[in-house]
Amino acid sequence: MESTEEISYVSQQEAIEIDQMLMGPLGFTVDQLMELAGLSVASAIGEVYSPSEYTRVLVICGPNNNGGDGLVAARHLHHFGYKPSICYPKGILNLLLLLESLSVPFLPVEDLPVQLTSDFEIIVDAIFGFSFHGNPRPPFDSLIRRMVSIKTQQRTHEIAAVVISVDIPSGWHVEEGDICGEGIEPDMLVSLTAPKLCAKMFCGPHHFLGGRFVPRSIIDKFKLKLPSYPGTSMCVRIGNLPETNLSAQKGIFTVSVNLEVEENPIDQFQKWFGDALEAGVKEPHYMVLSTAGKDAKPSSRMVSLEGVNKDGFVWHTNYRSRKAREISENPHASLLFYWGPIKCQVRVEGFVEQVSDEESEQYFSSLPRDIQIRPTVSKQSTLIHGREVLHQQYKEFEEKYHDRTSIPRPKHWGGYRLIPEFFEFWQGEESQVHLKFRYYVEEIDGRRVWTIHRLVPQLAESASSL
Repeated sequence: MESTEEISYVSQQEAIEIDQMLMGPLGFTVDQLMELAGLSVASAIGEVYSPSEYTRVLVICGPNNNGGDGLVAARHLHHFGYKPSICYPKGILNLLLLLESLSVPFLPVEDLPVQLTSDFEIIVDAIFGFSFHGNPRPPFDSLIRRMVSIKTQQRTHEIAAVVISVDIPSGWHVEEGDICGEGIEPDMLVSLTAPKLCAKMFCGPHHFLGGRFVPRSIIDKFKLKLPSYPGTSMCVRIGNLPETNLSAQKGIFTVSVNLEVEENPIDQFQKWFGDALEAGVKEPHYMVLSTAGKDAKPSSRMVSLEGVNKDGFVWHTNYRSRKAREISENPHASLLFYWGPIKCQVRVEGFVEQVSDEESEQYFSSLPRDIQIRPTVSKQSTLIHGREVLHQQYKEFEEKYHDRTSIPRPKHWGGYRLIPEFFEFWQGEESQVHLKFRYYVEEIDGRRVWTIHRLVPQLAESASSL
């Protein structure tokens, strides 16, 4: 891992001259450079995103060399155990044949899902490289907009894929970055040969360089400061590694969460939630919501926490769903948060109420347009004959409101708030002597007062015992 201050960043003209030198006096062919670049990209992805968790990959390829790098990366990802699909509006025959022999699917633009994240965990942006200038043309302009919307989904706590850009985030200026401020914000950038000047503006968590093939003559001629590559790796991380608080060998929690206990459990929850965010826990806002109807049979499901404050925990859903029916019959529920990388668990129990229409309207209006369509189209928990029915209904609704700036909130969709009456905080320890403390609420002089019970430490029977 190298400090960004010790790395050279090259201009567009320098990048062009380096390419010309590689393919001129140094004798590299375009296919050789694509092979090395694509392998570097696939290796970087494998460093961060495990194929067991991020299986489905969509590689969106542009018409020039960057698209070729993406095709090669897709082939190596296939061999690494991922399941890549390719969207390649303008193809290079020899690279396509290699992928077709592996039965890697090619998807026309019109066959892509409306929301890319509905079918894929990773989106690889291999559209435009450092030689691109001007405005993207169809169909690449719309593909870029779809990738931009993924970051919006992440910010609104929607389930979203990660975006990985090859060399340059498509649509960025090679030297000045995202000039308009509305471009792709990738989670990972894999710079090739040497980082371009725009990479200084990259703010995502993972920046890698793939350029082990750069000869000494080029390094000397352009006075490049490039990092050394570890072992036999084709990529090297640039900048700081996000804290994960994990022991790679044992999977044991090694860096302690802040153990100072707050008097108010909401403050304690927000502190641990912040620790989870800082540690890079994936989607820490997702929680298990458990409810039971009048038959007392419990049911559980994952939902997205949309807000938490002194009044309680808020999520939004369909008022005609099973959980809504059970809440109407029995307005008591529990929430469970588990953040594995930092070995923390929080249980919350309490009374559930619907939020006001005004609060639901305010939240709904803050959502991106494409996300607003979903609760209108989706008749949650009802029978459906296939996913294509939903896609068709989505398109019809989109056409109906194509000239409207806002979409009305369906009356059957809104928020719930759990008003907490009980909290339990659990933390795993490397010693396997786990910590647990609880909060109980009491009414004293008309005020809700929390009492903390610190429990005898739990000795785990196994490393996974909670």
